[in-house]
Amino acid sequence: MGIYGVYIVSKSGGLIFNYDYTVPKIETEQTFGYPLDLKLSCENNRLLVSFGQRDNIKVGHVLLAINGVPVSGRKLEDGKDAIEMLNDATNYPLNLKFGRPKMTINEKIFLASMFYPLFAIASQLSPEPRSSGIETLEADTFKLQCFQTLTGVKFMVIADPTHVGLEQLLKKIYEIYADFALKNPFYSLEMPIRCELFDTNLQALLEQADKNGINSI
Repeated sequence: MGIYGVYIVSKSGGLIFNYDYTVPKIETEQTFGYPLDLKLSCENNRLLVSFGQRDNIKVGHVLLAINGVPVSGRKLEDGKDAIEMLNDATNYPLNLKFGRPKMTINEKIFLASMFYPLFAIASQLSPEPRSSGIETLEADTFKLQCFQTLTGVKFMVIADPTHVGLEQLLKKIYEIYADFALKNPFYSLEMPIRCELFDTNLQALLEQADKNGINSI
C-alpha cells in the first residue's frame, strides 16, 4: 500500500501526534579508497555527507557503519573514533554504509510548525474566500494529503505518490481521533495525544488499508 506515516497538527500549529507506519530504508554500501571523495560533517550527533554524491549516496545521508561496525555519532560500536579512522590512509580500503537519516522528534516538530504557515499562506493566496488551504502536496517520491477539521486541527498522511483515496483514509483517522482521543476524559485539547486505544485502532486501520486497500475500510 505504501502508507509511510500520519501526522496530526493542532490548530495553533504544534505537532500533537506522529506515527511512522512504514518508512522505506534507503541504504548504500560501497568500498572506498583513500582519499575519501565525500566530505562528512558532524551535525546533530550524526556524521552527514555535506559535499559530494556518488552511487546513490546523496548530501544529507548519514554514515551508518564502517567495515560492518555500526556508527553512533562520531564513535563506532567498538569505541573507535570514526573521523580519525576515515582520515588515516593506512585503514583503507574501507567499506562504508550510508543511508537516509531517521528524523528525530525535534525535526518532526519543526517540519509540522513549518507546514502551518504554508497552509495559511495558501489560504490567503486563493482568489475565493474561505479556501480550504493545502490539501495535496505531490513529489516524485511521496504524496502528502491534508484534511483540516472545522476546529482547525490538521490530519496529514504521507504515502506513495501513486495512491488514491487518501481523503477517505484521513476521514477514518479523524473518526478514530474523535472516538478515542476527544472522548478520553484525560485528554486535553492542543496537547500531545497519548492514548493507547487511539494508537491501537489507528494501527489496525492502517494495516487494513495496507492489506485490502483504502476502499475496504
